[in-house]
Parts: sequence; structure tokens; C-alpha cells
Amino acid sequence: MKCKIFSIVILVAQIIFVKGITESDLNHECLRTCEWPAKPKTCEYTFVIEWFYSMSKACYGCPFNLTECSSPDCIPLNGVPRPVAVVNRLFPGPSIQVCEKDTIVAHVINKMHNSEGITIHWHGPHQRGTPYMDGTSMITQCPIPSFASFTYNFTAAPYGTHWWHSHAGMQRADGVFGALIFRQAAEADANSHLYDYDLPEHVALVHDWLDEMTMVKFAAHHFDNGSNKPESILINGKGKREQVVDENGNIAYTAREVFKIGAGSRYRFRFINNAITNCALRVSVDSHKLTVIASDGASLEPYETDIFVIYGGERFDFVLNADQDVGNYWMRVKGLADCRFQQELAIVRYEGAPLEDPQESEILVPEGVVLNPLNEAASDTAIPIVNLNATDPDDETSKEKADLIYYIGMDFNKVNNYHFHDPEHYPIEEIDRSHHLYSPQLNHVSFTFNSRPPLTQSKELSDDDFCTPDTIKNYPKNCSAEYCECTHIVEAKLGQVVEFVVVDEGVTFDASHPMHLHGQSFRIVALEKINTSTSVEQVMAMDKAGMIRRKLHSAVLKDTVIIPDGGFTAIRFLADNPGWWFFHCHLEFHVAIGMSLIIHVGGDEDLPPIPDNFPRCGPWPAKYSEAPCPGGAVSSFNISTSTISGILVVVYAIVFSDLIPN
Repeated sequence: MKCKIFSIVILVAQIIFVKGITESDLNHECLRTCEWPAKPKTCEYTFVIEWFYSMSKACYGCPFNLTECSSPDCIPLNGVPRPVAVVNRLFPGPSIQVCEKDTIVAHVINKMHNSEGITIHWHGPHQRGTPYMDGTSMITQCPIPSFASFTYNFTAAPYGTHWWHSHAGMQRADGVFGALIFRQAAEADANSHLYDYDLPEHVALVHDWLDEMTMVKFAAHHFDNGSNKPESILINGKGKREQVVDENGNIAYTAREVFKIGAGSRYRFRFINNAITNCALRVSVDSHKLTVIASDGASLEPYETDIFVIYGGERFDFVLNADQDVGNYWMRVKGLADCRFQQELAIVRYEGAPLEDPQESEILVPEGVVLNPLNEAASDTAIPIVNLNATDPDDETSKEKADLIYYIGMDFNKVNNYHFHDPEHYPIEEIDRSHHLYSPQLNHVSFTFNSRPPLTQSKELSDDDFCTPDTIKNYPKNCSAEYCECTHIVEAKLGQVVEFVVVDEGVTFDASHPMHLHGQSFRIVALEKINTSTSVEQVMAMDKAGMIRRKLHSAVLKDTVIIPDGGFTAIRFLADNPGWWFFHCHLEFHVAIGMSLIIHVGGDEDLPPIPDNFPRCGPWPAKYSEAPCPGGAVSSFNISTSTISGILVVVYAIVFSDLIPN
């Protein structure tokens, strides 16, 4: 029987400086075949975060000499030179691949020369017993200042395909992210019989990519009429976009990603989407079926499809059966929505195939069954994720009715967001439509942060520093017509089953919002596209009339899910993990200006002790300015993310003025 996991000897020979997997990663003692019962190890990593540059002098003759594209510190990307934020001068950053129940110890050192604070969020781990390690800036911790460090220490659980990324500023969009894989022993994996190999080089990070720094694009779009669309897509930091010309007029391109397989074997692939814009990605492999076996770390009953769509923050694991003729085949990652004009290709190369591109056209758009479609009603060829079944047994969320049900409306609202539209001098009503800034909000409220993270410093904040669904109803102004912002929280008692019915009203744009929950996975109990637009009131009426059928048995477990435009998604989770957990759209521009809220589970008495010497924010005064709040109270020191963004763009312009191409 073929090896179930991998041979380290073979891997060292095959992978050097590829996809963020370096020789030191391969030699790490925690990259191993997982045992049953588990024998946990302590796995240490050091992340040095700094600004760098793609296609820099470290690349020498790249891409004319492709070998030099793998030189230390060379970040070729797709041939476009630009500043990038990097960890250990890798793009993507280091790949952490360990066994379930190992202990992760990650030393993060901030060497960002523009004095930008950072945090690292471990996207997927629930941080049970370690909520202080979630890495959410100004919710679970203070940002790590420049030239300071912080050590994250937590258990690798739950199992599955996860990732890590910055959760401060827009560093994730500029390069601070990487894979985080918690493997299981074959005996514990419900689907281990379906594949022969689970190789570290078959982890794929896919995402949209900008030709310029994200903050530049953010500022141009939010303060003027600049584009918010990406210029390209990357697969493991690679792509073919920019034609590079040398002094003699010779032309060359950077290399595309290559995945190697052997005929007759079955391979587990792990896909992670780091999308930052409204950019769903359509994934397929020419001439091959894809058997999806997991999403967001949780195992699924196997589902065979031709294509799957992956949204920002999501992960999908699938098995590729190498049952075709020996040759080269395109793996196609086609953009949808705001990146519908973009695609990137990788090569799936059978052992023994010639070192050349596949013969199929690069612009071919495969047809067939699509799992997890974009804004499409369910059909025989469009299969919503709610239709799949989990392998994990049912739990408390299977009860007939949840203890708490919240209906959450989301849309882009035409209000005078005073961060971008001055109500007196350039109100949204008087500005040309091309310059409108519609605010993505939840229940007509934009989220803003407090001056202290509530997880550790809630006693230094007052009730006036927060708003809840009840207090929002009693605001002295109409948030449907006027801009409202606050630190929006939902309270849940320990042990309650909470249900969110999230409605994308879809009035303004045909968009997509992948919603991510920190601290726990949830069950998807309903998902439906109703029309091109809808309303919270319509969905509530449908629910009251019994027209929403909830799937209460074998419901899929995920931590990120799409809300169909003009439709709704209902999720349930058991509030058994005390803490302050962020629930937000995973598109960078949407969360940056307020499409989020906090779920506060339990009370301070339910939390584990704060770690010794844990950093605190302050001593900035809690009451700093007289900026208007929707509730009429004096605002806390709530500089919103968008305001910080405006400040940072000036900093960037100064620091990188000699780096940004003309």
C-alpha cells in the first residue's frame, strides 16, 4: 500500500525555496507522519516581518535565468515590481505544517520601518483556553509595535487546513500570510482511505493581487474614484503577467506554479483563498474530477465535482486522482465578480511528462457541476455548500430552535460616511456618482474599534463604548438615512446555541461577502438565493411562515461562508468558548470600513487568566475627542480603521516614495 502521508527524503530532494516551503521548513521536526494516539511536540517558529520589494536586486537575472528566480530573498511574483510586506523574506510566508495537538510557539518580530503595528491571526484554530492568542488587533490584543516582538503560544486544534495572516492594517493584502496545516493520523482521518499522498507541496494559496500597494488603491477608491479591482491572480505567489524586457530587447516572463503527481496515485490538495477584494475564484483541473473531502478544516462526506468556487478566507481540500494519460494539464483559477477579467494557471505535471506547457487553450472556460457557486440559485449543476454533509457527529446545534436568533442585514448603504463624504462640503448627494462611496454595513451600522482591546481591558471601557442590537434600535437618529458607527457587539451566555440569519439585501451592487467567525466553527443550516435583491423583513416573514427549512442533521461545519446576494445564510454555533470573537466580512476593503461585529461569549469570570506580562494598550485617555456617536454620547478614542488608513497612506507615500514605480 502506498505511503499515506509523505517521504521527507523525497521532499527534500524536490522542494527548495518553493511556495514558502524552505529547506529549514522541510527539516523541521514537526513536519512528520502523524501518529495515533497523538504524540504532541512543541513546534517553534520565528517570523521577522518587514517591508521588501518584488523583482529586486536579489533576483539578479530573473526571469531570463529562471534558476535565479529561486535565489535567496528573490520575490518574483508575476513580474510586477512593487513594495511587499513579507515574513522571513518569503511570499507567501513560512508554511507551518504540524500534527494535530502539537503546541505552536511563534515568535513574531516587527521590523516594519514605517512604525506600523502588527498582529498575526491564526485563521481556523479556535483558541480554546488561549483566547489571548487569536491575534485580532484591538479586540484580543494590542498591535505589536515596530522593533518589538510578541510570542504566540497555542494548541494545534482543530485539525485541518488553516492559514495565518496579519490582522492589523492591510498587511495581509500586501503579503503577510501563509499556510497553517494541522494533519491527523490516518486512523483519525475520516477520509484517509480516499487518497495515497498528502504532500506539503500540494498546499495552494490563491488570491487576487494588485500592481500597487493596497493602501494606495484603498485611498484612491475611498477618497476619489479610483478602481477597487485587482490586476491579477497569484497561485502560491506565482503568475505570468508582466513582460520583462532586458537592455537587448529580449522578452521573458516569470514562471507559473507546477504541481507534480505520479500516474495511478491519488493526491490530497489543500486550497486556501487569501482574496482581499470581491474576488471569488473558480478552480478546476483539465480532464480531472475533483473529490472534495473537507472545507475550513472540517471533514465532509466526499463529493465529486468538476469545479468549485472558493471565497476569501475559505479553504477546500480535494482529492485528485492521477488517472489520465501522462502529460501536462492546466489547473485553472478563474476570477469571478470584480476579478472576472483575471485568471491564473498552474501546471499539473505527471511524472515523466515533458517540461512544457499543456496544449489546451489558456482561455478555455470549463463547464460542468459547480460546487459553492457565486450568486446562483441551486440547480443540478450549481450545488450550494449547504447541500453537503459533515462527517462530524451532530451536536447541540441540532436542536429544533436556537436559544438566540439574530437577523443581520448587510448591504452597501448610501449614507454620508463622514470619513469619506463631508456632509457640508462634499456630501454624497451632490457628488458625481462615479465618486460615491457606499458604506458596507451590518444592520446599517459601521463597526469601529475602541482604544483598548475588550478581551483584556474591558474594565477600562464603559457601556457607552459599545452598542448592541437593542441599543441600536433606540438611537436618536435614523441609521438607514444617516451614517452610524459604533463598537457593535452581540452578547451570548455560555452554553447558548446562537443562530445568525445573515441577509445580503443586494440592493446596491451584485456583490459577495464571505463572513468569517473567530473562536469557533459554525453549522450552515440554511442558504438560499431568493432574487436579485431582498430584505431582512422579507426573510423574517419567510421564516415566520415556515418557508426556511433548516438542515439540523449532518450540517456542514465551517468558519467562513458566503452570503448570496439577494439571499441569506443561516449559521448556528454553540457559545461554549468564552471570549470576544470577531465576526466580519473577509474582504479587506469591507472589513476596513466597518462590515463586522463582535460576539461576546460569557463574562470575565469565564475567561482563563491573562498571561503574565501580556501587553496592554494605553495610557491614552479613554475619552479623547468629541466626535459624534450615533447614540449621542461622546465617542471613545475610536479612530476607525478608515481614518487610520488615511493616515497610513501619507506615511507610505513618504517611506516608499523612492520605491513606487512611476
